[in-house]
Amino acid sequence: MKILLSITLIIIAMNVSAQEINKKIHDQVHNKDILINACTREGMTSFPEFKEMYDPLYASYTPDAATMIELKKLVKKEKIKIVFGTWCGDSKVNVPNFFKILDALHFKEKNVELIAVDGNKKGENGIIDGLDIKMVPTFIVYDQKGKELGRIIEGPKTTLEGDLLAIYQKKS
Repeated sequence: MKILLSITLIIIAMNVSAQEINKKIHDQVHNKDILINACTREGMTSFPEFKEMYDPLYASYTPDAATMIELKKLVKKEKIKIVFGTWCGDSKVNVPNFFKILDALHFKEKNVELIAVDGNKKGENGIIDGLDIKMVPTFIVYDQKGKELGRIIEGPKTTLEGDLLAIYQKKS
């Protein structure tokens, strides 16, 4: 039984690691090429349609200083999952600004998971199953044990850093 379980785990690990990172497909909904599934920040920011807005928005965004001071006190080793669309206007605006905040917080990039979805807000191979994604971008904050602390859906209620602070304040 242990051998069978070990073989099954190895096969699962091989399938997960075999998934293509920064995969490009043609999206039928928007009739354009998009990224799909797991992405790296470099893959996302070098994707032409996304890059044209990412670079200037990232450069020009200035998070609120007082909010950032409070956030820095609360950020530990949480993980953040960002579900976005390279085709999506809200993703093109909010993802660069969110990364500006994470960079200012010295948030470890290894603790950020990027998942691109198609025009139906779906990924391949069940990559977002169970996440209840209805709009993008969706920023999901998890504690160290993987429990969801909160999410920012499509756009902030106040500011991205303000909404992020509210999520962290609920935790503490």
